Amino acid sequence: MIFFDTTKTGAASHRSGLTRVSARLRDELGPRASAAAWDDAARRAGPGDWFLTTELFSEEERPGFSAFLATRRCRLAAVFHDAIPLRHPHITWPQSVARHPGYMKLLAQFDRVWAVSAASRDDLLGYWRWAGLEKFPPVDVLALGADHAGSPRVTSRPAPRAARLLCVGIVEPRKNQALLLEACEALWSEGLAFELHLVGRVNPHFGRPIVARLRALQRTRGPALHFHEAADDATVAALHATARATVFPTLAEGCGLPVLESLWQGVPCVCSDLPALRENADAGGCLRVPPNDRPAWCDALRRVLTDDALIARLAAEAVARPLPRWHAAADTLATALR
Repeated sequence: MIFFDTTKTGAASHRSGLTRVSARLRDELGPRASAAAWDDAARRAGPGDWFLTTELFSEEERPGFSAFLATRRCRLAAVFHDAIPLRHPHITWPQSVARHPGYMKLLAQFDRVWAVSAASRDDLLGYWRWAGLEKFPPVDVLALGADHAGSPRVTSRPAPRAARLLCVGIVEPRKNQALLLEACEALWSEGLAFELHLVGRVNPHFGRPIVARLRALQRTRGPALHFHEAADDATVAALHATARATVFPTLAEGCGLPVLESLWQGVPCVCSDLPALRENADAGGCLRVPPNDRPAWCDALRRVLTDDALIARLAAEAVARPLPRWHAAADTLATALR
């Protein structure tokens, strides 16, 4: 039996990337896994079982968890997302920065670990070696699914009628909506007519200054700028259906699900040129831009808004290229955890 860890994500109300990964894998594993909090799994799991977690954890949040790892009767597997709190502590929630080193060290006690990208795998292995750990498990790469919410793949993409850009992600410095607003304001000032739609909850620790800038810009640009703080799957799908391109100016990612989900819906994506994003962007449908380079982003957005041939080519690549599925990710885990 696979005991699937739902200690936090089972009751999560927000739609973070970690929550989506947990929910989609749990759905696709179906009867092959049983949802359980970690302490319940600790009581019930035996030598032939696996405890599988996609969550972040620490001894402080889960008193007794370290003892469970040290004395467990079952085998342990985990999905590792990223080392962003270590690489970018100045733009990461302080609690995450404090928790992450201990979390990554605890992962070394697991029997199997999957990273969501080769870049994340390299970060985890590099940290273990830097920390002087002599024993740690093998780390493989698990390709996350592009089929968000189980929606059918778009295989034919008509030319978009509206000059509309879509950005999906939590509003915070790491996702870099501030740069996107600056680039769009520069293009609006040039006289270029288009809409920008931002979708995402607001990071309570870092997001308010970005929202204040967004609201101020809305007062001057009116219907050109839209903010959807609480949007369900149907709303996001409708926004994708009318978007000319999605934009993802992020500074750091473990995988970059919004890129995959945009391609699944046949929408070209303008994204930051980061190692983790290249793993999914290089097969087509994407225009990569140096991260945090405002002139380069202005140029890239100008191109996708005005160059119909470019958009047609990227859209054709998006609908034709292979994309990973969540059922394949679940099958990979289920096959390995027998």
